[in-house]
Order: sequence, then structure tokens, then C-alpha cells
Amino acid sequence: MTFTRKDFPEGFLFGAATSSYQIEGHAFGGAGRTHWDDFAATPGNVVRSENGAVACDHYHRMEEDLDLVAGANFDLYRFSTSWARVLPEGRGAVNDEGLDFYDRLVDGLLARGLKPAATLYHWELPSPLADLGGWRNRDIAGWFADFTEVLMRRIGDRLWSAAPINEPWCVGWLSHFLGQHAPGLRDIRATARAMHHVLLAHGRAIETMRGLGMTNLGAVCNLEYATPAEDTPEARAAAARYDAIYNRWFLSGIFNGQYPAETLEGLEPHLPAGWQDDFTTIGQPLDWLGLNYYTRKLIAPDPGPWPHYREVEGPLPKTQVGWEIYPEGLHEFLIRAHRDHARGLPIHVTENGMANADRLVAGAVEDPQRLSYIEAHLAQVRRAIAEGVPVAGYYIWSLMDNYEWALGYEKRFGLVHVNFESLQRTPKASYHALARALAR
Repeated sequence: MTFTRKDFPEGFLFGAATSSYQIEGHAFGGAGRTHWDDFAATPGNVVRSENGAVACDHYHRMEEDLDLVAGANFDLYRFSTSWARVLPEGRGAVNDEGLDFYDRLVDGLLARGLKPAATLYHWELPSPLADLGGWRNRDIAGWFADFTEVLMRRIGDRLWSAAPINEPWCVGWLSHFLGQHAPGLRDIRATARAMHHVLLAHGRAIETMRGLGMTNLGAVCNLEYATPAEDTPEARAAAARYDAIYNRWFLSGIFNGQYPAETLEGLEPHLPAGWQDDFTTIGQPLDWLGLNYYTRKLIAPDPGPWPHYREVEGPLPKTQVGWEIYPEGLHEFLIRAHRDHARGLPIHVTENGMANADRLVAGAVEDPQRLSYIEAHLAQVRRAIAEGVPVAGYYIWSLMDNYEWALGYEKRFGLVHVNFESLQRTPKASYHALARALAR
């Protein structure tokens, strides 16, 4: 690493991020069934039909994993909680083992001098709620608020920060329009409703946490830079439409109380009645904004049905999952989010990282590509800070190799290598380099 802590403002936070279903092992501790279990059990949805039943067995190896967070000299650990672990049916009876697990997790972080940053939902919807329509059903906002109340009454007093929902684009569009994540739908009406209800649930959760006296609450949105594939008006319009759906729908809904016109041209006929009246709830005041950024896409016009665009393979170097490496997009989004949405709120890069075909050789993992990726993106963070953007933190995805959703266990995003047979953890070269760079 060519940077150290001294290259960033005093108080700038470095962290690592994970998610519940991807690491915990959902077969343990009384957790209920999720729509990801159902999705993975359906042939063709997930590589080798792999699921999160065991994952990294973080449920039983939590102490070892928290030692890894501390050993890298991070300030903060961003984790998510499983709705179905706390409420196995999504509503009603509480699983005390689940609450105890998150209680131990938070206490373990505090004991190591780490800030606990919780995200309530990272895509593992309880199956009984999916049976009732899941994110298509407006009632989910109330169900989610009730889950928030149960969980945060237990751990909310000791959290450094909290956010309701990770990457609402994935919950709405990727899962209901593209069908690539659970519940695997390809239905524009379901998409419009899910994209609205996920924001309504976000607002209800913020209200609930404020009611419990919690502070330092935020939102976490994923952003993907859209570049026209050719210099034509049609390609520019297609890229703008992609940007509106992916990036501006959620940020504009939360901060501006409206949806972009380019999205409404396709989604408005399918939105639930009275959707315009929900922006007061959706726009509950926040204390910070989190941005997850990985890549850009080249977008070309398409004559088919709305949204009239298609992705085109780009020329830049790519990660193990085929995502172009485009650090400049992070700088652009930090500038845009500060100017158009957060308007002075602290901004955290809540996820950034790369999948790489890492191999364990003679007890070590060399991953210079990951180091280069992190350094290039941190350079863009420093650039934005120098231009006046109040960037307050940078969190790497991910602490360890894990279950990468529909891609199974093949793609490795971690700073720590995981052998998915023995579950042995081996810190990679990037982990050791970060530990040196972040040492106090």
C-alpha cells in the first residue's frame, strides 16, 4: 500500500463489511427459511445449486472472525442481520437464539474497540413473508418496522450506526425485473411495487429506530456508472435511463421526495395507488449516506420494450465476475451524491472491492490485483475529499470469501481466504498490507 492513515483526514474510518446470509450459516441457531433457500433449491438459479446453509460458519466462528477484523487495524465492522434468524416466520414468535447471537456479536466488537455498524436487511426475506407477496405487498413496510423494533430493542443501544436496507436496487430491480436474485421474478408490475415498497420500509424502519432513541442512522445505496456505448443521442438517452433506474430512483426518493421522470415513463402505470403520498415517510431525515460502488456499464439503445437499453461489454480490465474496473466512477458519484442528494451529510463508501481468482499456495495468498483496486479507488476518495466532499469512511467488501449469491462459492471478494471444505481462514497479502497501512 502506498497510503497510510495519515493520508486521510483525522477521524476518517476504515472498515470491512459482510452480510448475514453470506457468512453466518443459515442452518444454525434456529433461523427460519428464507426466499434465498427457495431460490437456490430451484435448478438453474445458483451455480451448483449452492446455498447459505453453512456458508463460512461465522455462527460458530464469530470470535475468530472478529479477531481478524481487529487484526487488520480496522475501526469499524459493517455487518447485517437476518430477519429470519430473529423472527423465523417473519412475524410473531421471536427466536431468542438469534437475538443472543447478535447480542454477542455487538459485545464482541465493542470489546475489541471496534464500531458496530449494522444493516438490518441484506436480502434474506423469510419465506412465509415471500408467500404473502414479499416486497410486492405494501404490508411489508409494517412487517419490517416490527422486525426493526424487536431487534433494535435488544442491540440498538450499543450500535455505532444503523441502516435499514442494503442496496435497494438489488431488492427491487435485480430480483423482480431481471430475475437474477430471489425471488427470481421478471415482472414489471412486481418491480415497480417492490422498488417503492423497499423505500417505504426504509422510512418506517428509520421512524422506528428514532422512536427508540437511536442516532447515526443512514441509507446504503449501490451505484453503477452508466456510459453511452456510442456517441449518439439514442445511446445517451439509454444511459440516462439506466442511470435513473439504477442510481437516481432511490437517492431521489429518499432525499428529493420524487422519482426521476425517465423511470416513471415505464414504472408509473404499475406503482401502487397513492404512492405519491409516501414520500414523507420515505424521506425521514438521515445522519449519513452510504454508497456501494464497484463498476461501470456501457449502455446501448435497444428497440425492445421499455427501458429500451442493453448492456455492451466494455474494454477496461475486469474482475473475476466480469465487472469493469473504473475507479473514476466512484469520484463522480461522491460528487453527485453530495451535490444532488446528501447536501452536506457525511458520506461513507460502505462497500468497495473486487472478486479475484485467488489461490492458496504454500499457506499464502498473493492478490496484488486487489491491492491495486483498493489503492485506485482510495485515490478517488482522496480526490473527492480535496474537492470538499465530506467523505467520512471507506469499507472494503469483504472481510472474507463467502457465498456470492447466484454465483455460489466460486468468486472470491475477501481479504481473508476461506477454504469452503475445511472452513480454514487464511489472511491474504491484501489483508496484511492493509493492517500495516492502518496501524496507529
